Amino acid sequence: MNAASLMKPDPITLSPDDSISTAAKFIMANRYRSLPVVDADGCFLGVFGVNCLLKKVLPKAALMDDGLTNVSFIHETLSDLKERFREVENESISMCMQRDIRTLPPDTPLIETLHTLYNNRASIPVVEEGSCKLLGMISYWNVGEKILSA
Repeated sequence: MNAASLMKPDPITLSPDDSISTAAKFIMANRYRSLPVVDADGCFLGVFGVNCLLKKVLPKAALMDDGLTNVSFIHETLSDLKERFREVENESISMCMQRDIRTLPPDTPLIETLHTLYNNRASIPVVEEGSCKLLGMISYWNVGEKILSA
């Protein structure tokens, strides 16, 4: 078994020009933590995920590098967060997609694939060796289904 046998081929993908609102709808409708981003040729560029959404709605004071360690004094409502979302919902996902994602070629052995999944703690893109073409994604769900049905 290898990465190709664990992956979900042809995953839902986003374009770097998609809006944050479009991406949020896909993520929420499917309960994904992140979605792969590809260009018009299917070349893997990175992922857009819920962490970006949180970053966009949290108050800036809560996100300061080497800043606050306790934010319990900040009192906001869901309406405040939604207003902050409205301010960025039409912006391109490329502004905060994660580009430094570990990918695997389809022939990566089973245990190496699972070890990578464990260390990354996120779904893994399977990318064609020698190119950037996204072939599929491996999630904990894919692996769990394969193990339980073995």
